[in-house]
Amino acid sequence: MLTRQLGAKGPLVSALGYGCMGFSQSFGPSGPRDESISVIRRAHELGVTFFDTAESYGLDNHNEILVGEAIAPVRDSVTLATKFGIYRGDGGSMYVDSSAERMRTALENSLRNLRTDHVDLWYQHRVDPATPIEEVASTVKQFVQEGKVLHFGMSEASAATIRRAHAVHPVTAVQSEYSLWFREPEEEVLPMCEELGIGFVPFSPLGRGFLTGTIDRDTKFDPTDFRNALPRFAEESRAANEALVNLLHAIADDLGATTGQIALAWLLSRRPWIVPIPGTRKTDRLVENVGGAAVELSTGDIARIEEAYASVHVVGERYPEAMRKMTGL
Repeated sequence: MLTRQLGAKGPLVSALGYGCMGFSQSFGPSGPRDESISVIRRAHELGVTFFDTAESYGLDNHNEILVGEAIAPVRDSVTLATKFGIYRGDGGSMYVDSSAERMRTALENSLRNLRTDHVDLWYQHRVDPATPIEEVASTVKQFVQEGKVLHFGMSEASAATIRRAHAVHPVTAVQSEYSLWFREPEEEVLPMCEELGIGFVPFSPLGRGFLTGTIDRDTKFDPTDFRNALPRFAEESRAANEALVNLLHAIADDLGATTGQIALAWLLSRRPWIVPIPGTRKTDRLVENVGGAAVELSTGDIARIEEAYASVHVVGERYPEAMRKMTGL
């Protein structure tokens, strides 16, 4: 797989990374542990060198522990990203806390869970309104000086907040949702990243599966799948949003690709320092996603995609009100 540099001074990583959250939460029951580890290791065999997890993914640090075990044999050849700032308390309740004391606890826990002595890219998962971002960046700077963190990242933060953090300690990468059906980062965050030399890592680059063309108005999700609670995945929203996928499908057919591969290739065409992190628990989908990095879109192809996008009104908020309040989105 081709490689990309995350920003002006960030690590060199595979053009597509791997978002590992789904192995532990959000998309229905987790599969057998051995199968999950096998899929993650297969990703590395296919050329993926950038793996993303977080302290809060799954109960009892399930995701970090899983990823740590999976990549242990190849730790020196991968860029490992995890997140602090959201953690699970007793019973799985979620808390936002980026105080210096809590950050220290999170880092030490992550190093243990991931079987490593340093984190390559450490994101603040969500901005903590109780802790000034300058204090957060200063604490990260201390951990960098200790050699336990190599690069500082931020997730779902505003351009103004990122600038404030960057003034204290360089922000290497910003992770936020970005895809053909959620393009808000184009307004302020992407221009700021270009100005400051910060890499950008889109999560949910396939619209939580919708842009693969495998989900329609009749799809039934597992009762524990969090998409059941997302306005954009309500039956009437899916029915309306099928129009975008149908247009992508026509373009994909002409290029001998899948709609998911077109969606990933479009993201890669936006900027050379953008590295999407699609996630999947299935080997066949993993192979398909990796294939998206090899799809080359011409200027005409991109124009067709933009024309298709402009002709469709995407329906539904990405999060319900209660979730927006909890996460600050």
